[in-house]
Amino acid sequence: MAQVTGGELLVRTLMKAGVEAVFGLHGAHIDTIFQACLDHDIPIVDTRHEVAAGHAAEGYARAANRLGVAMVTAGPGFTNVVSSIANAYLDRTPLLYISGAAGLGQAETNTLQAGIDQVAVARPITKWAHQIGTVRDIPRLVAQAVRVATSHPTGPVLLDIPMDVLGERIDEADAPVPERIEAAAPPAPQPAAIDETLRLLKESRFPVIMAGVGARQSGAEEALRRLAEESDIPVYSDFAAHGLLPSDHPLYAGTFHKMADLEAPGDRPDLVLALGVRFGLFTLGDSDLIVPRTARVVHVETDAREIGKVRAADIGIVADSREVIEALRARAGEGAWPDRSAWRDRIRRAGEERRARLVPELARPQPPIHPYQAVSTIVDTIPDGTIVVGDGAEAYHWLNETIAQREPGSYLTHGFLGCVGMGLGLALGAGTARPDRPVLCLIGDGAVGFTITEFDTMVRRGLPIVTLVMNNRSWAASQHFQELAVGPNRVTRTQLGAARYDLVAAGFGCRGYHVTRIEQLAPAIREAFDGGEPACINVEIDVVPTPPELHLLMKR
Repeated sequence: MAQVTGGELLVRTLMKAGVEAVFGLHGAHIDTIFQACLDHDIPIVDTRHEVAAGHAAEGYARAANRLGVAMVTAGPGFTNVVSSIANAYLDRTPLLYISGAAGLGQAETNTLQAGIDQVAVARPITKWAHQIGTVRDIPRLVAQAVRVATSHPTGPVLLDIPMDVLGERIDEADAPVPERIEAAAPPAPQPAAIDETLRLLKESRFPVIMAGVGARQSGAEEALRRLAEESDIPVYSDFAAHGLLPSDHPLYAGTFHKMADLEAPGDRPDLVLALGVRFGLFTLGDSDLIVPRTARVVHVETDAREIGKVRAADIGIVADSREVIEALRARAGEGAWPDRSAWRDRIRRAGEERRARLVPELARPQPPIHPYQAVSTIVDTIPDGTIVVGDGAEAYHWLNETIAQREPGSYLTHGFLGCVGMGLGLALGAGTARPDRPVLCLIGDGAVGFTITEFDTMVRRGLPIVTLVMNNRSWAASQHFQELAVGPNRVTRTQLGAARYDLVAAGFGCRGYHVTRIEQLAPAIREAFDGGEPACINVEIDVVPTPPELHLLMKR
């Protein structure tokens, strides 16, 4: 009987789970996994820093709507990826993190990269964390980890595997790899709840649908479009669900923050169908600015703990979003829906009025370039089908004003952790998951410094990602906070230098572009994408303006 290593068993199990790529950084503790990946032609996207490996696995999972896998070595390899684990946990991204560890026989010996209980560190920020103690358990527990990560509500898991367990050999018959590894089916809605929801939807005068990450993960795009068109109900989305209904669809109203434009008493929603929405940061908590306190709420979530947690629900449905939509459509049958053309037109006008308020900025003299000028040009110029990554405490708020995507998984940006500096990693993952799609990473000049060496990874991996640095020589969100909170004469340690990020990227082998005037930007974007190589466009923007979304957050 053939003998195999623990690393070989792990890779065989990942292959059964459908894993096609892994993100990581080599270390001796996990070399047997690297060797097995080599034997089975499983590509490892080897980053320059573990934090980027973790974020790349997140980007892969979010762009492809499937499991992402990151592996890191013991000690600092593990601690470097903790921010990514926390980010995935708060955003419910299905991730398998594999960490190496010192051998079981080296316990309490002060050996290299040991002395940390990595499972204990990970347990509060994962769905499940476990150390595998015997080689024969590797297939069984890897399969369990995959099921836990991909079952709703999805999220990250950690498997910590000692070096001697990974290196141990065993007869392959003594550690069989499961033939099938499937997540548990999401719950289905109760008929009574569907009937009551349908009644409220038909009775309401000003209903809206709010689509969240749960709707995206359920694959609800076609069902949502049909429900919206049949009922004539406008749809708002959070960032994770952006593109679930195409941005150019007449019933798409924008991201959640744009609901705040409906300020007049007669213009506000009276019913919200929240599909896979987690109320909180992106709905401004339980404030009245986005979801009126007078509105009835039907909250659909796979996690019962989310229903009523922040915003009280008139109807709570613990179920998969797509299943709920299909049940609503089936129960509605051919029955007439109310005429909501006036309501739909009012929401459309709200969007037009919002854009009209920003139009004067497009004609503003420059340099420096106004941020709204930059993001408007970007969205108008990037190729069709581009996956857009937004990173930076303030930069992505500008992008939110103009972003227009036609497919889900096409706009990857910050979640509940507000983890600045993950953009290059997310872009690596998105480019790996969808090599058929162009990828743009819009990133602030502060954020790009976190993992700037990943330009090297893009070059080595041949990923033609275009990175656009919004360079205002400042940690702008912090600068604006200080100006408002303590006064303009108390701004401290928020300014950055006049760095040329295009030249830094060029040093790693990317194409570099330096843009100081708005008329230079569109040609630079076109040339960068046409070049078919990694590129960095350094855009000098004005630090003074603040995004409209931030003004809304300040109202809260």
